[in-house]
Amino acid sequence: MVQNSQKSQINQRKSAAVISGASSGLGAEFAMRIDTDEKDIDVIYLIARRKSRLEEVAAKLNKPTVIIDADLCDNTDIEKISSILETNNVDVELFINCAGFAKLGNYAKVSPGESLGMVDTNCKGAVALTLAVLPHIRDGGRIIQICSTAAFQPLQHMNIYAASKAFLYSYTLGLRMELLPRGIKTTAVCPWWIRDTEFISVARDVDKNPTVEKSVRHFLFAGKSSHVAKSALRANRIGFAVSTPGVMCTLHRFFGKLIPHHMMMYMWELMRR
Repeated sequence: MVQNSQKSQINQRKSAAVISGASSGLGAEFAMRIDTDEKDIDVIYLIARRKSRLEEVAAKLNKPTVIIDADLCDNTDIEKISSILETNNVDVELFINCAGFAKLGNYAKVSPGESLGMVDTNCKGAVALTLAVLPHIRDGGRIIQICSTAAFQPLQHMNIYAASKAFLYSYTLGLRMELLPRGIKTTAVCPWWIRDTEFISVARDVDKNPTVEKSVRHFLFAGKSSHVAKSALRANRIGFAVSTPGVMCTLHRFFGKLIPHHMMMYMWELMRR
């Protein structure tokens, strides 16, 4: 853990935001927006594996920050996060889980290690971190889980990722009902493609071979992380169970309920090519 020593000291029982996947992309965007817009937040906890990138994000923030370099798939690191929150007597007002990744390709392209890594990070890691943070969330606090529009249907050639996000989507909606008696607002955020993050480049890594047809050729109507973060925070404040920050993800959610999944998969087959 690294505490930002050049900013005001973090006192006990200050209102905190905890953000995972905060070293880049959407997680970093949430940190920036919370820093300027969330007046009730006194300190921001940034969690990710890449310590140097976390330090770069923290240097841009005005609020006091705490950096926790941790791998959510490592039980020891989850225990470290829990211990830091307990030791610092953290009072969490807002928890945002952005950690997750995708690999595009079918069963033959995506390695077993990458497939299981998606399950571990997007499912097991998300639940483990949520359970570590939950005891510190104040009544009336807020939770945002970054799911995906991929949660609304099976998606061949990004099958493991879509299935993992369907799990997180279902988990988040169930958790929301469990936390209602405490007044905690819990929102599953389901964006479409986001063009200004590392997500697409990481997801396409297995498609680097120029002689092999790309699993997904186009990323039409991709949005921006700033819009997703702003929309997600607004929906969460209102108390929405689900946030679809954009026209495409809203349409996907609607038609995913209206049209049988096997038909939706044929439509996806045309889109991905």
